[in-house]
Amino acid sequence: ETLEQMEEALEHGARIILLDNMSLDDLRLAVALNKGRAVLEASGGVTLDSVKAIAQTGVDVISSGSITHSAPCLDLGLDFLI
Repeated sequence: ETLEQMEEALEHGARIILLDNMSLDDLRLAVALNKGRAVLEASGGVTLDSVKAIAQTGVDVISSGSITHSAPCLDLGLDFLI
């Protein structure tokens, strides 16, 4: 969740780092500090409106729960007549 935590993870040889709820500026800085050493995944607050800007920061992977936990649902039932 912080750049300091990311740097600590890199020092310990992390190969994949989750950047959770970071601002676009922090994501850009994380990519610069990473220098290609680990795969960086951006998560938290990702929506259809924000995904393009997040992708433009240079992160390797983007994950979003909003497409599932905020999706509208359909109340559908199935009744059997015997």
